[in-house]
Amino acid sequence: MATPTSIDLINQAPEGTKMWILHLGNLECDEGFFLRGGGVSSLSNPNPVSPRRQLIMLAYLIEHPTEGLILYETGAGDDYPEIVGPQVQDVFSRVEYTKDMNLDAQIAKTGHDIKDIKMVVIGHLHLDHAGGLEPFRKTGIPVYVHELEIKYAFYAVATKTDEGVYLPHYLTFDINWVPFHGSFLELAPGINIHHSPGHTPGLSIMQLNLPKSGTWIFTSDQYHVKENFEKDVPQGWLARDHDAWVKSHQMIKGLKKRTGGKVVLGHCWDTVRDLKLEFAPKAYE
Repeated sequence: MATPTSIDLINQAPEGTKMWILHLGNLECDEGFFLRGGGVSSLSNPNPVSPRRQLIMLAYLIEHPTEGLILYETGAGDDYPEIVGPQVQDVFSRVEYTKDMNLDAQIAKTGHDIKDIKMVVIGHLHLDHAGGLEPFRKTGIPVYVHELEIKYAFYAVATKTDEGVYLPHYLTFDINWVPFHGSFLELAPGINIHHSPGHTPGLSIMQLNLPKSGTWIFTSDQYHVKENFEKDVPQGWLARDHDAWVKSHQMIKGLKKRTGGKVVLGHCWDTVRDLKLEFAPKAYE
């Protein structure tokens, strides 16, 4: 696998490349899951109110002149509450959900059909990012995931060692899993994937260099909310490897500095508002 160079970092997508931001619903959970020290007690305040926050679920559709339609992440799936069961729904609650937030409905807003997708990239295989893989079973459509993420996710399900965040519902053998290896993959002209472990062993972010709007950096759950990125606050209970997270954090900070890219965090409503992001049918070029 090639190591990223200065050319890789400025490699621009061809004219005609478009990107849509898909809004796939909202989750609500305790702040301690994604902020280190969220709601922590102290001697002077032994029983604080545990803050809860609403998190947006996002995916990104890219129309590429040579590669066709590329989807980055899939959300939680249309039937999330039924699939995960009442215990998970109670902790990671899907809220304020409407049918037009279904993956196929969001893609339809871009003028495309979910059947037109040519490849899928999954940043990591947690249920709220890969739970929408059902339409791609038995299709042969390549689903790119870092090799470490595939290995860890299947192991976690088989042994129940990381139960609840990975589900056998979508970790099936009738999906055309395509692993990529190492720290960097140039998926297509203008689209780079960077391995960013910490939250999970194989988490990978996507860098998209659009001709007009510039570089976009989609971080999956390297960051849930802007405190993780802007204030260097590590993740809470959901982090798997603190040291790896810090190294990935430094890499992404450097990537933003070199490219001037817009960093879109995994679940942050504040970032959506701060960057004035618009959902499909708005297209970015």
